[in-house]
Amino acid sequence: MDSGTGGTPGESTGGNLVSSKVTQENIKDLSDFVVTRVLSNNGNRKTICAVGKLADSDENGVLFLEKLSFSEEVLKGLCSKQSLLKKEFLNDVYGSYTCLPDVNLNGIKVTFIYPATDKHIAKYESRPHHIIEETPQFYNEITLPHIISGQFNLEWVYNILDHKKEEERIIFEDDDPEKGFILLPDIKWDGKQVDSLYLLCIVRKRGIRSLRDLNGEHLPLLINIKDKGSKVIYDKYSIPESQLRIYIHYQPTFYHLHIHFTYLNFEAPGIFAEKSHLLSTVINNIQLNSKYYKIATLPFAVSESQSLFSAYEEKGK
Repeated sequence: MDSGTGGTPGESTGGNLVSSKVTQENIKDLSDFVVTRVLSNNGNRKTICAVGKLADSDENGVLFLEKLSFSEEVLKGLCSKQSLLKKEFLNDVYGSYTCLPDVNLNGIKVTFIYPATDKHIAKYESRPHHIIEETPQFYNEITLPHIISGQFNLEWVYNILDHKKEEERIIFEDDDPEKGFILLPDIKWDGKQVDSLYLLCIVRKRGIRSLRDLNGEHLPLLINIKDKGSKVIYDKYSIPESQLRIYIHYQPTFYHLHIHFTYLNFEAPGIFAEKSHLLSTVINNIQLNSKYYKIATLPFAVSESQSLFSAYEEKGK
């Protein structure tokens, strides 16, 4: 969800982008994006991510492209004259073809972060990962100072909570100041295909950075999110709670407590054991010991491109 913010358009130059100051609002196509280098290319997920610059700008942007999953509507379109088949070879009953679909059936999900900071670039860059066994001492001496000194800007989160941005995308909202939250589609979901459902829950209460800050007083908040979020999704998308993956990332991308809701059959990014903590398990752990996440050792994966890795490396950890 941590997308770039826009600005004020300038005078037209006759092209697709505006002139002296390029902003998110000006972008009509990708013809003015010049790729500097590819950050990652995932053949399994059909994604590619690159860093580059826009015309007349010295600021970096991160471009993330993802092939959309198939829907019944797209399938019907492909099985019509809207698409052409290019034969590769035939062998007995087996045929291999390349399908060239109509442009309206060949959409690509685009996420554009502009201007992008070094932290954004590091987040998407494919580099070797390492497991950190974070003890409470390591958290207080290394991780927490790093969070305080260099976390992502949270303005976009507060824009959503204050209804300044993305208000039309909100699916559900609970206004309670202590246990309320907003539920909306994650930026990685197109909001249409239920098979790849990915919703983001942003808690209303500020000051809860991550799992480490959760304790017994937050149980009403967590239980409220689990119960109401699941009900809303069932009512709107007909997916029962038993087919939802509800989890918290550690380390998270941004340090304002948020919870992910995805369809169980969808292999969403970041669902691996070294990243995800099921909300039901988090609730159970806190019920067993209200200070569980203050005293537990929490392993997490960190990329060599991230500054947090450097912080641990400098301490010899």
